Formats: sequence, C-alpha cells, structure tokens
Amino acid sequence: PQAFQMLSLRRASSRWRPASRLLSTSPADLAAENARLRAELSALRDAAAANGAGGAAGAAAAAAAERTLFVGARSSYTSQLRFWCPEEGPPPSPMPCFRLVDDLGEVVPGAEAHVPQLDEEVCLRMMETMLRVSEFDKVFNDAQRQGRISFYLTSRGEEACSVGSAAALREDDWMLPQYRELGSALWRGMTYTDIANQATGNRHDPAHGRQLPLHYGSYERRIVYVKSTLGTQCPHAAGVGYGMKRRGGGQVALTYFGEGCASEGDVPSAFNIAAVHGCPTIFFCRNNGYAISTNASEQYSSDGVAPRGFAYGMPTIRVDGNDLLAVYAATAAARAIGTEQGRPTLVEAMTYRVGAHSTSDDDSKYREPSAPEEGWDDERSYWEARSPIVRFGRYLHQRGCFSGADEERMRRALRKEAIAALSAAEEAGRPSPHHLFTDVWDVEPPALQQQRAALQEHMARHPAAYDKFPSFSSQ
Repeated sequence: PQAFQMLSLRRASSRWRPASRLLSTSPADLAAENARLRAELSALRDAAAANGAGGAAGAAAAAAAERTLFVGARSSYTSQLRFWCPEEGPPPSPMPCFRLVDDLGEVVPGAEAHVPQLDEEVCLRMMETMLRVSEFDKVFNDAQRQGRISFYLTSRGEEACSVGSAAALREDDWMLPQYRELGSALWRGMTYTDIANQATGNRHDPAHGRQLPLHYGSYERRIVYVKSTLGTQCPHAAGVGYGMKRRGGGQVALTYFGEGCASEGDVPSAFNIAAVHGCPTIFFCRNNGYAISTNASEQYSSDGVAPRGFAYGMPTIRVDGNDLLAVYAATAAARAIGTEQGRPTLVEAMTYRVGAHSTSDDDSKYREPSAPEEGWDDERSYWEARSPIVRFGRYLHQRGCFSGADEERMRRALRKEAIAALSAAEEAGRPSPHHLFTDVWDVEPPALQQQRAALQEHMARHPAAYDKFPSFSSQ
C-alpha cells in the first residue's frame, strides 16, 4: 500500500537508488527501521561533504539537507508555530516553513508542544478522508478518459491541505474552495453520491448540470460553490468574513487558492479589504509549484506568496502542506487569530501537484524532469514518496492504530463505493431543459419567456434529436 512504502537507500552501480518494501508490523520494529534509515541518510550527507571542496562545501550540503525542496519556494524548516506579524518587524527571508512530522512519520525534535492533541478516532477519520479523495480521484479521472464525464482535476499529493484545514474549522465556518479541495467537502459530509451527481450533471445535481465537474457547493454544509473564474472566491471570502464579524458568534471564513491564482488582481484586493476591515478570513494558499501549467519561477521572483500577506498587514505563516498535523495546527491558530483578534491571516501551504493540472493538461511540457535530490528517477517520484498519505500513514502506524492491511481494506471498499456512485449517477438521467431558465429571475422577463417557448417548439419538432432529455414538464 502506498502509505507503507519504506524508503531505504542502497548502493547500486555506484549510485544511490531508492528501494521500497512494506513496513514492519509493529511500532517497535518501525522505530528501528527509522533509525537505520536515518543512519543511511547521515551517511549520504557525510559522503556529500567528503566529495565537496573542503569544510565549506560539507557544511553547505548539511544545511541543504534541512531545507525545503518545494518548487514554489525553498527555505529552512522550523518546528515553531509562529505567525509573522507586521507590527513585530520583518520576518526572516526566506520565510521558514513550519513542520511537525518529518517524511518518516516522526515528530521532529522541538515540535512536541505544537502537535495537535487529536484522539485516535479523529486521526483515523482524517486518514480515511484522504484515502477517500485518492480513490474517488482514480475512478473519476479514468471516467473522464473513457468519455463518461467531461472534465476532472485530481488532488493527488495535496490531500493534506484540504483535509487538515477543514478539520481545524468549526462546522458552521464558511469555506470558499477553488477546485482542488475535494477533501474539505468530504470532511464536511458531502458524499460520493453528491460529488458524482455534480460531476455527471444529472437530474440530482443541485446546480442542474450548469457547472463543470468538481464545481460543487452546499449551503447546508457552508460550502460556497466552486467557480471557474479564478480568484473571485477571495473577495467573496473577505465579504463573508466581514458578515461573520457583524453577526457575531465566532465564525470565520476560509478560502483556498493557488500560487498561480495569486497573480489574479482579485487576490491582493481581497487581502486589502480583509485587512482594512478586520475580517476573520483565512486565506489558504496551496503552493504546489505549477499553477495551471506554469512553473513558479515564471509566476513570481519573490519568496513564494507568504510575503504578500505580511505586506498587506496580515499575520502570515508558511507551513509544510504535506504534513497533515502541521496544516491542522496552523489553520487552528489562524482561526484563533480571526476570532480573538479580529484579523485576517494568510497560510501558505507548500506542497506538490503530483498529477496533471486537469484532464485537459499535458504536464510533461512544463514539469521539471529531474528530482531535487539525486537517486530518484524524476521529480514526480521524489514527491510521491513524500505524499501526505505516506507521511501520515507512517505517523499513525507508529501510534499503533493503522497498518498496511487497514489501508488495503479501506482502499478496496472506497473504490467499490466510488464506482457504484459513478454508475448510479450515470443512470439517474439528465436535468430537465426547464432548468435552463430557472434560478436567475424571480419573474422571467419577456425575452426569456420567448426563448423558452422557442426551445420547447424546437424540441417538439425534432424529438429524435432530444430523446435522451426529459420533457419540459419534468422538474
């Protein structure tokens, strides 16, 4: 199972290569396995230092091993949960990246005080939700390739950003997603059936087939509908936050956007509106390095997106977006700032988009071909081995509450559930043409009434061309 691939290093043909094997079955064996792996990593660093030009090169190699290697920005790791606030002076440059759990699933030294005290049930639900995203992605991405739906975007490699942040909110907080936040919707209680109905645009879709797949929403679950007009969710989130402030009750708004979306003018406008008016809004940036089809180096020359929050007067933090617990802790702290201080915050979550941007994208044209460290076939394989599911799975295994067998069982069940949801959604039938004219006007204007009559007359004259559509009379 993916979460339980153990990365070890072995000498092969004078080159370090990764090998994989399943984890041991007990936490004690896992601790010993981690110790062996750390020793191998230390040997690698020593070899790099020995091959360098003197002590300075060795020191540089050791320092580089403790720095992030994300495409969107590189900086040192920190185990301190700290938001950098403008009134306290400028942050370090580059801004450090908050992390609680390392790639081996172990709590990093000095981070113990910041690890969220979550019970086993919550932890397992978070893991199950990430796996739920993963299996749904596989089934529906394949469905698009088979021509069964028109479009799809996977969350592969970014599952912790949506699940960890959503889990840290209250159920009555508002979320304004971009489009790669399936995990937040599932955490809030949307089901495979809900998402499948929307993705197929069938008669059960509350939007009546008007949106692209994965452009879901739910008033009952406080999820504002996804929009393809990138960036517009950010000013909306500032407004929602302001409304929550005026209403009272301790609610916040959280909106998601990517580092590419941050180039839209709506985003800095939203920052300024929220900061000036003291809106309890969390701006959550998923910096996966590649936007829609553009390397971060072509998006900006600054230290990622985080400094922009600081420039607009917002407390800001950079977090390892592949570390589920760090994302949870950072979002919970951002929420407290919003409710207790009446201020917006910016959370920049550093992550990596393992899959293509969407089913309309060919990521081979712009993705870096080589891994950020030697010993890996390519960049994708390097980051896939460090995915949130892998890391959190190892963490739970050490706690003794999750195993490779558990993951296999859950993945099999979730895949069956996703396939069943797709099949049922396809069989549900299309929305009525009646809904081409609903949900905008309270009283239809004459021009719309004429269009409705013309379409009805046209469909009546050509019934064979519209035999798969229900009649106007069906609602």
